[in-house]
Amino acid sequence: MAPRYGLQLYTLRDDCARDLEGTLAFVARCGYAGVEVASTHDLGARQFRALLDAHGLAVASMHAMAFGDEAPRAFEMARELGAQLVVVPFAHPNRFASAREVAELASELNAASEAARKHGLRLGYHNHFWEWRALEDGRKAYDALVAQLDPRVELELDVYWATTAKRDPAALIRELGPRVTRVHLKDGPADKFESPMVALGDGVVDLTSAMQAATRADWMLVELDQCAGEMTEAVRRSAEWLRLPRAAEGASARSPSATSTET
Repeated sequence: MAPRYGLQLYTLRDDCARDLEGTLAFVARCGYAGVEVASTHDLGARQFRALLDAHGLAVASMHAMAFGDEAPRAFEMARELGAQLVVVPFAHPNRFASAREVAELASELNAASEAARKHGLRLGYHNHFWEWRALEDGRKAYDALVAQLDPRVELELDVYWATTAKRDPAALIRELGPRVTRVHLKDGPADKFESPMVALGDGVVDLTSAMQAATRADWMLVELDQCAGEMTEAVRRSAEWLRLPRAAEGASARSPSATSTET
């Protein structure tokens, strides 16, 4: 089954804060089939889901730090949104400083995965670039982490950060196989946090090979943390690069802020 294409809404966080409904309408016009949720922008989860439904946008997954005291609320929100997968979006670089730290993180993720299953949900993990630092035993920290994770913990492979870490995203996806159920697509110079990102196809990331390798992923999600130009333009152009249905319609649409009804 072919993957669906969506947008991680963190990309348009500023637009969502100014005009949430206009931004969701814009995302739909660009041709994205759904979104990955990072925030409900002060709305209840059910109300937020109703807005998504109104614009025909599915919930691909939800980013949340599903550990400790935050976990019950995160799982409740995911269920209300209809997100079957909760993705832990970040682990501090210090968690990859030693084999012991990596083993402790793996244990926490495994426990979070077990808790998620009790709520009828699945858990995933999203990488940055620091996961591939070398451990004292010579292994890469990411390899050590994956080896200790319960196979039911899914992987959201961010191809930009993998490239930044001098890894081949397509080779990684093939190596990790069916565990990669989400792929984050972003582009740019791949030089850590020093330079802003760009629309898909305008940077150095070999997106085409990665996408061809991700035959078992359910969703491919565009995410730009920051942008060299107007973010909405980069989101629109990324949809065009992906040749999404309705992308041409989105190309002629005004930006969310221009369509806002707020006064």
